[in-house]
Amino acid sequence: MARINPKIDIAFRKLFGSQENKEILRGFINSVLPSKDQIKSLVIKNPYNLATYVKGKSSVLDVKAEGEDGRLFDVEMQIGEQQFFGKRIKYYLDKMYTSQIAEGETYHLLKKVIGIGILDFNYFADERYQRGVTYKDIVTDETYPELDLSDIYFIELKKFNKDLKELRTSLERWVTFLNRAHEYRKDEIPPELAVDSNIKEAIEKLDIMYLSTEEQEIYESEEKRRLDTLEELRTAEKKGLEKGLKQGKEEGFKEGKEEGFKQGKEEVKYEIIIDMIKNGMDDLTISKVTKISIEEIQAQRAEL
Repeated sequence: MARINPKIDIAFRKLFGSQENKEILRGFINSVLPSKDQIKSLVIKNPYNLATYVKGKSSVLDVKAEGEDGRLFDVEMQIGEQQFFGKRIKYYLDKMYTSQIAEGETYHLLKKVIGIGILDFNYFADERYQRGVTYKDIVTDETYPELDLSDIYFIELKKFNKDLKELRTSLERWVTFLNRAHEYRKDEIPPELAVDSNIKEAIEKLDIMYLSTEEQEIYESEEKRRLDTLEELRTAEKKGLEKGLKQGKEEGFKEGKEEGFKQGKEEVKYEIIIDMIKNGMDDLTISKVTKISIEEIQAQRAEL
């Protein structure tokens, strides 16, 4: 089985963001795009290397690429749950759009930008695992060439539950790879995935991927942070449920039970914030776990 989880940031960047793997990235992007928008070739604009990765740890660590027609792509794997991910991906996509021209240059140089957010958590309320959003006429639902400026695609990995025998599209195969890469070896690739040459190559590359000592330390740190985050969430939900049910039972009626659950869960969140602060966790990570604003966390930190 593959030793490395492609959802972990450094592994994702090394697999999809290395110049020698640009066909893997192109294959994945094309699996997301409609057939009429496929790209024939691309250039990775921020290719992976360890030095720049370590230097950029505080910034968004995505993979940027440019298609042969000038369209720009921003691909990001997000493991930690983020309440405002939609706003964040839009913010960085807008920055990519405006950074195409310098002061004094003309708007005709601007090319379309496309964001792809791969989320290892449930973000939207429905059960669809993929969706794309774009500019449309509010009344007629029409799209216009003049406003074909930006698209955002969301892939929610946890909502996808098809078996290998049920796979029909390239995107379904890619999502299966991302969710179950740990099950596959380069010499035992399921035929349902091997039919796609880019996925076959991705499995082969991941199975033999070498991490230097420093890369391995970063990988293990990111994996630990991922597991800690999941455990924090489970703990918050369990404590909140237990406290809410207890308070609701004491109230003795349905409204009290619901209110007790809500209040208990919120109280537990703040208890966890205090524990996280004392354990040296930064405000951004705490916000991701608890879904409480950074401003509230900073205020809590100031009271300690």
